[in-house]
Amino acid sequence: MLDISALLDEIKAAPYVESSIVAPHCGVVCFSEGIAPGARVSGPSGQWKETPGTLLVNLERERNPKAIRALEKGEVIHCNMEVAGAFVEAGTELARVRHMLSKEEVLRVILKKALFLFHAPEKAKYYFIPQVDIKVKNTGPKSVSVHDGMEMFIISRMKRETRLCYNGPDGVIYAVYFSFNGNVEAGAPLIGVCPPDLVEQIEAVSLRVHTEWKEE
Repeated sequence: MLDISALLDEIKAAPYVESSIVAPHCGVVCFSEGIAPGARVSGPSGQWKETPGTLLVNLERERNPKAIRALEKGEVIHCNMEVAGAFVEAGTELARVRHMLSKEEVLRVILKKALFLFHAPEKAKYYFIPQVDIKVKNTGPKSVSVHDGMEMFIISRMKRETRLCYNGPDGVIYAVYFSFNGNVEAGAPLIGVCPPDLVEQIEAVSLRVHTEWKEE
């Protein structure tokens, strides 16, 4: 049985994720002006993420600077000032950024814990078979009931296509995690399936998150 309160309380206790910014290769470290604990940073923005995130560090190797930028909105909580102006090896931590979770991110975390996730068996492009694809596009994924052994996906890789059957509990498709014509890594979730008797509880989760969660 899904414990909504326990899931929300668990996330509320630590409503953020922290990212470690490390040197991708060796070089001399030069922190960008204003980058210090407490500084607010932004991730890539724009329709196509064409505007880069906040510049954190320039890492210079053989007179060629490489810009290291923030990948998401957040707050700098640590800067390794001991390496400022110094030569560092690849993998050295330069800074840490704390990103506060949005409503949609919180809901995604909860759904990935509450739903049965069906994962991609290999790196490839994935598509729903035509019958399922039409129904998902016309009436939404929740209109599709699934059962163990049901033929559901087309795997496209290296100019070959194969069919993939769903293996898991009966239910409805509550979440779709892959995009049309996009590559999916092996082990990444394709869909999240919810048993019919839990749909109302999952809807209650969504309602509570959207009404109770306060975004920064």
